[in-house]
Amino acid sequence: MARGITQEQVSAAADALVTAGERPTVEKVRAQLGTGSPNTVTRMLDTWRGALATRLSQVLALPDVPADVGQAFTEVWRLAMAQAGSLAQAALVQEQSALLATQSSLTQERKLWEIALAEAQAQAQSAGQAREVAETRLADVQRLVEQQAGQLAELLQQRDASQRRAEQLDEAFEAHKSSVAAEREAQVAHVRAVEDRAHAEIDRAREEAKSLQAALRQKERETSAITSRLETAVASARATEHLATEQGARAKTLEQQLARMDGLPAALLAAQQALQAATHREAALRAKARIATKPKPAARKRAGKNDH
Repeated sequence: MARGITQEQVSAAADALVTAGERPTVEKVRAQLGTGSPNTVTRMLDTWRGALATRLSQVLALPDVPADVGQAFTEVWRLAMAQAGSLAQAALVQEQSALLATQSSLTQERKLWEIALAEAQAQAQSAGQAREVAETRLADVQRLVEQQAGQLAELLQQRDASQRRAEQLDEAFEAHKSSVAAEREAQVAHVRAVEDRAHAEIDRAREEAKSLQAALRQKERETSAITSRLETAVASARATEHLATEQGARAKTLEQQLARMDGLPAALLAAQQALQAATHREAALRAKARIATKPKPAARKRAGKNDH
């Protein structure tokens, strides 16, 4: 029995419905009471119908009447009870059918809810797995970002070192250019001195004059060679400056590529290879510049003999 529902309450509700001219059904009694399960109300309505005949017989008790009249009343009462029983049985069958339909609907709804719950649990499990995969991917991406940031810092250090080497090469070139200019001026002054001595001694020794003229021509050839080497050194220095400019542009391009974070590992490897190749080319250019601007010892020795 549901809590708060009694037989007296159900019977009173059924009596009220009969008094109002309505047929007491399970739904009407539950609506009248505002509570109660269908099974409990059905069972109590059956009890109320069982006691209804006794109650009616008490209410409709007649005083002593002739036997014929009493028999007639008895037959009317039997017919009325039979009709009431038939109506009650039909109502009971209808109510049981409604109850079975309700139970079937509830069973279907429960199955639907169980299916929906299973689907929700599956979706929740799938969502949990997707979250775990996303968290793992996020951790991998964070590690990759940190690794790429370290590689970017290393590449920037290499770029700064390359720029410092280019600046040192520029300074060495300037110093070498100054040295070559001073040597050229010294050679020019020496040639002038030789010419002066040759003109002063031309009357005294023509043969010596011829020797001095030959030495002068040799000096001119050496001066031309020195000038040619100087021009080569200047061209090499300009090529070095151009290479340093290209390296700066490449470094900026690498920074832009790194900022876009698109294909970073391959870009880093290409940048490292480009920097290494640039370093080798710079070393080769510096060696060529030193070789091109260094005077030959044999030429200096010949110049010294001709001066004597």
